[in-house]
Amino acid sequence: MRADRVGQRRGHGATRRGRWGAALLASAVMVVAAGCGSDGGGAGGDTSQPPASDLGLPDLSGQTIEVAAIWSGEEQANFQKVLDDFSARTGAQTSYVPTGDNVSTFLGTRVEGGQPPDVAFLPQVGVLQQFAESGWLQPVSADVQEALDANYGTGWKELGAWEGEQYGVYFKAANKSTLWYSPTVFEQAGVTPPTTWEEFLTAAQTISDSGTPPLAVGGADGWVLTDLFENVYLSQAGPEMYDRLAAHEIPWTDPSVTEALETLGELFGNDTLLAGGAQGALQTDFPTSVTQTFSDPPGAGMVYEGDFVAGVIASDTEAVVGEDAQVFPFPAVGDTPPVVTAGDVAVAMTEGEAAQALLTYLASPDAARIWAGAGGFLSPNRSLEMEAYADETTRTIAQALIDAGDDFRFDMSDQAPAAFGGTKGQGEWKDLQDFLANPSDVAGAQAALEEHAAEAYGG
Repeated sequence: MRADRVGQRRGHGATRRGRWGAALLASAVMVVAAGCGSDGGGAGGDTSQPPASDLGLPDLSGQTIEVAAIWSGEEQANFQKVLDDFSARTGAQTSYVPTGDNVSTFLGTRVEGGQPPDVAFLPQVGVLQQFAESGWLQPVSADVQEALDANYGTGWKELGAWEGEQYGVYFKAANKSTLWYSPTVFEQAGVTPPTTWEEFLTAAQTISDSGTPPLAVGGADGWVLTDLFENVYLSQAGPEMYDRLAAHEIPWTDPSVTEALETLGELFGNDTLLAGGAQGALQTDFPTSVTQTFSDPPGAGMVYEGDFVAGVIASDTEAVVGEDAQVFPFPAVGDTPPVVTAGDVAVAMTEGEAAQALLTYLASPDAARIWAGAGGFLSPNRSLEMEAYADETTRTIAQALIDAGDDFRFDMSDQAPAAFGGTKGQGEWKDLQDFLANPSDVAGAQAALEEHAAEAYGG
C-alpha cells in the first residue's frame, strides 16, 4: 500500500490556487487537544448515518466501468465499498485495476494501447494538466459540475481544472502537516508535543536518551522525504517562495533551498534521532514506519506523515487512534507552522454517461461518507458531516481542512512534472533519498535537484 500518498504529485498551475492557510493553521492547534481525548472511535463513525441521497444517477445495467487508482491493501478494500454502493445505485459492474506507484506511466501505456480505463484517480496535479493538454481526459458533464458547485470550494475545483475547463473531482484529500506519536513513549521520556523545530529536535534527543528511537522515517518511499522537505521549506521560506519554487521560477540552488536542506540535515545527520539511523530509514517503507512506531514495544516514538497514517494504524496495529496513537501539528520552522495538503482527483478517460455518472457520485457526500467511516480518509467535500468520521482525531483534522476554505498550499512535488516530483527512483524522490544518505552534501543535493528539475520542466 502506498498509503494515500505515493499518490500525490504534480503540476505547475496549482501554485496560484493555494493560499496561506490561516484558518487551517488555527484549527490545527486543536489537533493536539483532540488527540488527547478518550474517543478513539470505531470503524464506523456515527451509527445514525443520513439516508442515501437521490443523485439522479442513470440506469447503467449491463455496463462495466473500469476504474484505475493507486490504492492497494486496506485502501483498496475501503474504496471497493464505495464502488459497490455505486453499483447498487446504478446496476453497473465495476472493475478496479491498481496502477502501482508510477501512475502516469501506467495510464500513458494504457492510452497508447487504445485501452484507457473509464475513470482514473490521479495523485498529481501536474499529471492531470499533462493528460488534459494531451487530450486524454473528458471534461465533466453538467451534472458533475452541478455536484462540484454544491459541495466543493473554489480552490479544490480549480485544482481539478486546466485552462478554464473542469476535468476532475477531488475525492480523497490529505493534511500532510502532522506527526503521530506514542503518548507512552512521550510520557516515559518526560516530553510533550513540540511546537517549534528547535523543540522538536530537543524532544527527539530526549526520547533517544530515554532508550527509544525518536522518529521512524519511511525513506524507502521517496515521497515521504519530499513531504518532509515541503513542510520545512514552507514554514521557513514562506508561501511566496514556496509558490515560486513549485513553479520552478527559482532554481533549486537558491539560498532558500540551502537553508531548508541544512535544517532538514539537522535531523537526517543525527543517526540517534532516526529509527535505524539514516541507512535504516532508507530501507523502511511508509507502512512499516507506522507499524514500528505503534508496535509493542514501540520501535519509535514518532512518525511523520499525513492524516492517512490513521488508516495504517487501524489496519496494521493494535493501537487505537486518539488513545495509543495521538497527533500534533508539524512544528514551526519559521514564524508560522506549515500546512501542506494533497489529494487524489478522479477524471474520466472515456466518453459516455457511465464515467460521468461515477464522477457525479464521487462528488457527492454519499460516496465520501462510506470511506470516512472506515478511517484513513479525508474529504474536501464541504457537505460531508463531520460525524461521518470514525474518531475525534480525524474529525478535528478534517474540520481544519474544511475550515481552511481556499487557504491552503498544495503538495509541491504534486505540482511538478511527474518525471521530477512523482516517479519512483528518479527526480526529487531519488535526490532526497541520496541527501538522507549523505546530508552533509547540501550543495551536491541542490545541484542534482536543479539538474533534474530543469530537465523535467523543460529548461
